[in-house]
Amino acid sequence: MAKWIQRAIKRPGALRRATHTKKGKTIPVAKLQKLSHQKKGGHTTRTARQARLALTLRRLRRRRRRH
Repeated sequence: MAKWIQRAIKRPGALRRATHTKKGKTIPVAKLQKLSHQKKGGHTTRTARQARLALTLRRLRRRRRRH
């Protein structure tokens, strides 16, 4: 797989802590979508960027399993 994913994940577990999801459980898609639109002071928050990355990685994983 690409090395960009390893470089993109700077704070492992931060999104899980922000969503209050227990380790081993998946973060609900609805919660990720809601967080991905989060803004503060006109700028996108770090949590929003992490949520968008999680949604993207989820799609990549789903595509890879099909083949």
